[in-house]
Amino acid sequence: MSEPLSAEEVLERIRGLDPRFQERAYLFVLATLEFCQRRRAVRGHIAGEELARACRDFAREQFGLMARPVLSHWGIGCTEDIGRVVFLLIDAGLLMRQDSDRIEDFESVYDFADAFDAGYPWSGIGTRGG
Repeated sequence: MSEPLSAEEVLERIRGLDPRFQERAYLFVLATLEFCQRRRAVRGHIAGEELARACRDFAREQFGLMARPVLSHWGIGCTEDIGRVVFLLIDAGLLMRQDSDRIEDFESVYDFADAFDAGYPWSGIGTRGG
């Protein structure tokens, strides 16, 4: 069994993965994995669609109304980008995949505009007549 990587070693692996995504995009996905595991009764494999939805929930919790602009700044503009980040982390050896995992699992899970703008819990406040 190999030794756990230090934070600096993890960051070093992440830095050169893909210039489309900022370092924070990778760290966000890694943090979301832990966020998702904490919500479960039993830790285990997280499927692509579940992770994409957890990214939405975690971003809302962490950044509120700024979730979409923050993710966009990091290079994440759709659920497919979350999948790209995940598979880059797999390629870097920071995540493991099961044979059933496919990047297509992240395709069109939800629309970012709906999830972070129109779908926000209080998006309707102040829109009724009055």
